[in-house]
Amino acid sequence: MQLIEILWPALVLVILLVFIHSVFGLEIINRGVIFTDLAIGQVAAVGMAISIGFLEGEYQQILTLVFALLGALLITYATRKVEHIEAFIGMLYALGASSIMLLLASSPQGAELFQKLSATDILFTSPDEVYSAALLYVCVALVMFIVYPKTTGLTRELTFFSMLALTVTSSVQLAGVFVVFVLLVAPAFIALSQKRFTPLYLAWASGLFLSVLALVVSYYFDLPTGYSIIFFQSISVVIFSLFVYKRV
Repeated sequence: MQLIEILWPALVLVILLVFIHSVFGLEIINRGVIFTDLAIGQVAAVGMAISIGFLEGEYQQILTLVFALLGALLITYATRKVEHIEAFIGMLYALGASSIMLLLASSPQGAELFQKLSATDILFTSPDEVYSAALLYVCVALVMFIVYPKTTGLTRELTFFSMLALTVTSSVQLAGVFVVFVLLVAPAFIALSQKRFTPLYLAWASGLFLSVLALVVSYYFDLPTGYSIIFFQSISVVIFSLFVYKRV
């Protein structure tokens, strides 16, 4: 009972993160722009770095959203204009990461803050943060399941990347850039590498199982929760690719 009382906010957050990120992850892999989420997350984190480094944490939500939308708009435009889109997205990620390091270079806690932006210890998630995330993710899910399938052309692109930016704005602050990346890619990768089960359902199932496992292991062994999630999700993809999945 005590364990449930301690872990329930983090557990609910994990469920929410896997639920919404699997939806985007399947689309991202099908589009062939794997590092889109990582780039948008890293650009969004620049807004957080500005807030933390220069404004004592003020306007963090607004700045994160502004930079996430900026990253999404740049990628939306680039998908129509740039030939080697993955290279462009990789450079956008590098720009975001280097910007954060330069912004936090003069801060005594610069390295610690950068690590926090990369992977947060979600064990300390508050109930209020969970409620806010749940409301946002439900709204995003409604758009993705009801509105997005009816759109075409530029409207479709803007809808997808703006919803992804909204999601990343919240999830980067709650979990960190790298956690967001693996939750987008790992469950979707496993789900799309087979034909027996419905991809979205399998992405939800595998992502949730591995994330909860990481959460429990990190709690009992006093390990960083964010990096535990990254480890379990990543190693599952490696094992599945090398020893389970057989290419036809």
